[in-house]
Amino acid sequence: MTKPLNALLIGNGEPPSAGLLKKLAAQADFVLAADGGAQKALKAGITPDKIIGDLDSISPALNWPDEKRLYVPRQDNTDLEKALDFLQANHFSAVTITGATGGRWDFSLGNFLSCYPYLNEMEICFTADGWQIFPLIKSTQKTVRPGARVSLIPLKDCKQVTLKGLQYPLENENLVFGRTGRTLSNCAQEPHIAIQFTEGFLLLYIED
Repeated sequence: MTKPLNALLIGNGEPPSAGLLKKLAAQADFVLAADGGAQKALKAGITPDKIIGDLDSISPALNWPDEKRLYVPRQDNTDLEKALDFLQANHFSAVTITGATGGRWDFSLGNFLSCYPYLNEMEICFTADGWQIFPLIKSTQKTVRPGARVSLIPLKDCKQVTLKGLQYPLENENLVFGRTGRTLSNCAQEPHIAIQFTEGFLLLYIED
């Protein structure tokens, strides 16, 4: 059986601490920088395996070798989407994304939504210091710190939602897009939590 491939994708948003970035890079099989994310990686002492995008945010003074560049000139998708296209085409099963938030809110919100087409083939996690966000289209279990804040934000109607291991469980309840009062600011009661649902799209927020 082929070993699942795990990638770290570094965006050009607000980077996490150098310590966290180095830890994530050490856990990954492959480090990919989306355009200016390459400079954020270098500042933390990390050299990406590849750099992808229209490459308009990279300083020419850095002299990146041609074999590390994946130049994608099209302008009808973002650098993050270009990176996810590459990872999907190369059969990565999981990707941790950092540097995808901060600065412009339109890009931050767009990044969370743009992962939706890839979720059938890749598990995606956005992370920074103190939090993780998992976009989900199917049930999952996560290891958490007991006492950690956990929130669910439905981005589509979600059917037959069951939550286990949380202070406020649910049992086969439907969540409606635009209504978050029932699933914000929950609290992990056990080291493992389960989010089960039969249909929908949601963001699972977990504090570290």
